[in-house]
Amino acid sequence: MNKHNLHRAQWTILYYLYNYGASTLVEISHYQGVEKPTITRTFASLEEMSYVEQVAGRNKREKRMQLTGQGTAVYEEVRVTIDQFEKEILKDISESELIDFIRVMEEIKNNIKK
Repeated sequence: MNKHNLHRAQWTILYYLYNYGASTLVEISHYQGVEKPTITRTFASLEEMSYVEQVAGRNKREKRMQLTGQGTAVYEEVRVTIDQFEKEILKDISESELIDFIRVMEEIKNNIKK
């Protein structure tokens, strides 16, 4: 992320908007599991970089956020870097080992939520 001048929290917002489209801060905060003020601050920094913008919502009170063209380009550039990194760290790990690992991590996540 440092290579692209992004923090993990900023990346997850770009990821969410790229994959799910225009969203509210509440939707993004639920996705990340953090409070809305945290998302608001992170979103403000992304807005300053011209990666995201506000768009009209279903009503006057709802503010939806979406990627700008520049934000989409940055997402796709960072995605390439992440894909290369994942390929490197996952080499020599079989698909079945990876599936087992993901299953165990999901179980841990569910146990934490309980």
